Amino acid sequence: MINGVHHVLLAAPPGSEDALRAFYGGVLGLAEIAKPPELAKRGGAWFRGGGVELHLGIERDFRPARKAHPALLVRDLDELAARLRAAGHDVTPDGLFPGHRRFYADDPVGNRLEFLQPTP
Repeated sequence: MINGVHHVLLAAPPGSEDALRAFYGGVLGLAEIAKPPELAKRGGAWFRGGGVELHLGIERDFRPARKAHPALLVRDLDELAARLRAAGHDVTPDGLFPGHRRFYADDPVGNRLEFLQPTP
């Protein structure tokens, strides 16, 4: 039986690791974790925080995920939106998910991300 999710993997183009670190580590505040040596040879970066693990894997013929996306729960949606905007990222609010406030934003390589905060 499935009892949880270990990680979500998103693709990224070759050479994007510095931009990924600045976004996922700097803007989102996730901690970068070391990849196993054999996997580190492939490039990319792994991040962890708040019970979530995101892996960014390098894909030679990369195309950003525009529909598929991880949905990440946050404590303060407004604070995160402000951080993203301050870092030059667009934030697209969406009020269509009952019981939550949410918005979408793209990572620096164009992958769609959803951020949600439950409403009381």
